[in-house]
Amino acid sequence: MIEARALDEAVAALHAGGVIAYPTEAVWGLGCDPDDDAALTRLLHLKAREPAKGVILVAANIGQFAPWLEGLPADQQASLAASWPGPQTWLVPDNGRSRALVRGDHDRVALRVSDHPLVVALCEAFGGPVVSTSANRAGEPPAMSAEQVRAAFGDELDAVLDGPLGGLERPSTIRDLVTGRVLRS
Repeated sequence: MIEARALDEAVAALHAGGVIAYPTEAVWGLGCDPDDDAALTRLLHLKAREPAKGVILVAANIGQFAPWLEGLPADQQASLAASWPGPQTWLVPDNGRSRALVRGDHDRVALRVSDHPLVVALCEAFGGPVVSTSANRAGEPPAMSAEQVRAAFGDELDAVLDGPLGGLERPSTIRDLVTGRVLRS
């Protein structure tokens, strides 16, 4: 069950340019508004992550990605729709919608429609996609609990949306939509 007050606090933090932590399908994630460059910069700094790597965006449904999917051929959109929601992250050709810090040094943007109830509720309440990157500093293992998130980041986060992980043993598969190549399985 999702605590409404905690969800409201997390959404308010996102709208205010904050960085939050939340459980995903397999590990805890850090998130922010993908259209807020200051929040993206802060998130990458907290993780000590190279901006060149980019980050994943997660959404409640494929409709939330409509601006990122404009111009995509129908067969590619059908491939996305057939695999979502679920633990499939697709690298989709960037149509100019993505921020540079989301894309990194790539010409693709990483997108996933989650089936985790808390992630879905978060994205619905926020009104769009949220950044989803593992909750850890570069080189460290990802957090597997709210306690591990708090131990790693202390009071550096603006909200921690507590809840259970989604039960997967590993993070989502990452596949290139155009080539079909699997980058992470």
